[in-house]
Amino acid sequence: MYIKNPMKIENKSMDIIEEVMGDTFFTEEEAIVAKRMIHTTGDFDYRKIIVFKNDFIKEAKEGIRAGGKIFTDTKMASMGINKTALSKANCELKYFIDDERVFALSKELATTRSACAVDLAVAEGIDMFVIGNAPTALFRLLELVKEGKANPKFIVGVPVGFVGAAESKEYLREFQIPNITTVGTKGGSNVAASIINALLYMEVGR
Repeated sequence: MYIKNPMKIENKSMDIIEEVMGDTFFTEEEAIVAKRMIHTTGDFDYRKIIVFKNDFIKEAKEGIRAGGKIFTDTKMASMGINKTALSKANCELKYFIDDERVFALSKELATTRSACAVDLAVAEGIDMFVIGNAPTALFRLLELVKEGKANPKFIVGVPVGFVGAAESKEYLREFQIPNITTVGTKGGSNVAASIINALLYMEVGR
């Protein structure tokens, strides 16, 4: 016999995660986000590598509560975010990775489409950012912040990989922007989506 009910499976998973979490340094709400990340990845190492900075939970919840557009660097991250909860929060997801303008700008500037997608998002006034795949997107966003062209309400910065991922997240932690990151190479679009889902569930439920 095995559990078939989706919510029972999730609740059982969360119980198991709770047992392993033990004595962590997370606040109650940070632990909710951390457990969602662990649940998504099946990786208990996350409890040791998640970093919250500058009142991320408070500021991100306020941003979501106010509604508006949230940028994601990949379609995969966008697809992983709960659309019912998103609608309840009056928020909209935007990703520009397939936009023709991004293709053209990428060729013109000889850089990644992910970085150019950030330029487009900033130009459209988006101020909530979810980056789970591309270090170049995170680096570019922070360049725009340094130039005074972007003022994010919050940044989910969990790009994954071996080239620039750890460095881009370390750089983000230097900024006085509400953010969540992971130390090292781990992360991904699914992790980024899980963070937003955790925040949405806290704010508006499912």
